[in-house]
Amino acid sequence: MAIQYQFNKTSLQGLEKNLKMRQRTLPTLQSKESALRMEVKRAKDEIAALDEEVNRRIKDYDQMLALWGEFDTSLIHVDDVRMSVKKIAGVRVPVLDEVVYSTKEFSLFSSPKWFADGFEQLKAIADVGIRQEFVRRKVELLEYARKKTTQKVNLFEKVQIPGYQDAIRKIKRFMEDEENLSKSSQKIVKGKREREALEAEQERKEAAV
Repeated sequence: MAIQYQFNKTSLQGLEKNLKMRQRTLPTLQSKESALRMEVKRAKDEIAALDEEVNRRIKDYDQMLALWGEFDTSLIHVDDVRMSVKKIAGVRVPVLDEVVYSTKEFSLFSSPKWFADGFEQLKAIADVGIRQEFVRRKVELLEYARKKTTQKVNLFEKVQIPGYQDAIRKIKRFMEDEENLSKSSQKIVKGKREREALEAEQERKEAAV
């Protein structure tokens, strides 16, 4: 990023103000990036744990595959998925609160005894699957925010702060050179005037003699 500036005091003050703002903000951004990185890892670990749980439940389901052929899947239905939103490291993410099911009545006498357990197993599998989707979405949102924060940290740390510091050095060096040149010019003028004054005084003395 090319920093626009002029070789004057007003431009110098503006650059110094922008530099201080970025130097104050950088630690906050770095802390946010670190927090987001940790939250992303935590969420990915949660997904891995849910994957294991899904595999375990599917394995249990497969063991009863012959029995599931008797189960009427229309007896259970997901009516609603209730959710809320919370902030994690400043990022709004969806949180699963509850999965609402509706079940149809069935005859306990004419249906296999394991039907009641079947309802619970299906609910458990559905709960884990839905929770997985929420956690995946959380990872996506946190990962996106982390990448944006990392980009901003790099921009401040590697581009803008060094750029402002370099521009400030150049302006100060220019102003110092200009001041030194002005002082040198003043010395030359002063010396010339002193010589002229001495010469004039000498001429007056010679004329008086």
